[in-house]
Amino acid sequence: MKSSTSPDNQLQPLFPLGQVVATPGAIDVLDRTGTNVTTLLWRHQNGDFGSLCVADVRLNLEAVVVGLRILSCYEIGVSRERVWIITERDRSVSTVLLPGEY
Repeated sequence: MKSSTSPDNQLQPLFPLGQVVATPGAIDVLDRTGTNVTTLLWRHQNGDFGSLCVADVRLNLEAVVVGLRILSCYEIGVSRERVWIITERDRSVSTVLLPGEY
């Protein structure tokens, strides 16, 4: 889903990220795969929730509107390691983590 565009054609984020934190495991995977976390955060905040099923994407879009937790899952690197980004319901913090660290 794309959000509305501003006059300068930049996407408007769907929700604030709050403070961004990352677990040591996620930092390790991002470093090993050469993945820029800023790109993943931008995708998360703009409605590209990664490799979620249609039902979970629908739940995320509802969560944006009603103020619930938002989850994205990205498969990165050659071995497609999974990294999650979770933004809390109050939008105070977004955490980058591995599924096993949840």
